[in-house]
Amino acid sequence: MKRFAVIGQPVAHSLSPRIHAAFAAAAGIELDYQALAIDEADLATRLDALHDEGWAGFNVTLPHKQTVMARCEDLSEAARRAGAVNTLTRTDSGWQGDNTDGTGLVRDLARAGVVTAGQRVLILGAGGAARGIIAPLLATRPASLVISNRNPWKPEALSEAFADLGTLTPRTHWALKGDAFDLVINATSAGHSGPMPPMPDELFADGAVAYDLSYGTAHAPFAEWAKAEGARVVHDGLGMLVEQAAASFARWHGVTPDTAPVLKALR
Repeated sequence: MKRFAVIGQPVAHSLSPRIHAAFAAAAGIELDYQALAIDEADLATRLDALHDEGWAGFNVTLPHKQTVMARCEDLSEAARRAGAVNTLTRTDSGWQGDNTDGTGLVRDLARAGVVTAGQRVLILGAGGAARGIIAPLLATRPASLVISNRNPWKPEALSEAFADLGTLTPRTHWALKGDAFDLVINATSAGHSGPMPPMPDELFADGAVAYDLSYGTAHAPFAEWAKAEGARVVHDGLGMLVEQAAASFARWHGVTPDTAPVLKALR
């Protein structure tokens, strides 16, 4: 039986073992999937040892998504663009790194009936979480894609990094004043490390949708703010978690799982 795991620190809270077990059961695949806590200082030696032990692949969560890139002998285009890896696949001599976060977001938006093509889309936050979703969002051809942060430097750097894929407009949060959007995506750390940063009023156009990359208790600050500001509907990131896991599962096993029953069970 091939062995897989989610690696991070902490990792005991991860839903990945439950999600992959459900996918495997539905597909009739016998699966050993665990959660392995690995300290960042031990990451390189542990990955080498796990490769020697024959582990077949890993999902990667915080704080290793960027650090693990240096341990990959090959990176997918999605991982290079994202500057992060959330999926490792064993090769004969090492690890191949991929990033399925952006795919997971776009698939979950489609599942929820949220249209991005021809719409005005705003990403709040310009860190690693935001970077992983930019290329897939640009590929849907929104009318505009704006990325906003407290300071201008990160949005401007990302605008330059993705210029070959389309127009990504950089803004500070307060420079958004007077703009309105059809979809607002939260990629800030609000809920994990503090409240929502101050934002201008009236960012939500009539009928606008809010989407949070976080879920669970970390979703609350953004959800409360978005509802108070007039969002028609607010989605959390649990569906994105399931969809990015499905993309990893398909990469490893050659089977694309049905995500709907798994998401329903988690809800």
